Amino acid sequence: MNKNVVAEITKADNVAVVTFNVACISDFEGVVAASNQIKEFIENNRPTRLIFNFDGVKFFSSQVLGIILNARAKLNTYSGKVAISAINPRLHRVFKITNLDKIFEFFPDKENAVKAMSME
Repeated sequence: MNKNVVAEITKADNVAVVTFNVACISDFEGVVAASNQIKEFIENNRPTRLIFNFDGVKFFSSQVLGIILNARAKLNTYSGKVAISAINPRLHRVFKITNLDKIFEFFPDKENAVKAMSME
């Protein structure tokens, strides 16, 4: 597998979880690879619930916001939902500053996010 890929995607029932497996998501090629991987997953699986799990992530480039917004736009076309889990307070500020905190639901950890999203 490509060493640049920074996203691992798992699926349980109708909930898919994208977990970033690096602390710093800023490598251009890694971000592009992750973006392509996520787009392809959405195309092939059409998840109704998608969680971006930021557990362990300390920094990400603005391109990552683009990935999340693109995923949300794609899922919106068939009434799917995107949520964010385990994001550290400094990164959460990025969502607040850009007003994106108003369009995403946030959960303290992956388990709570999966549980909540499964029940919707």
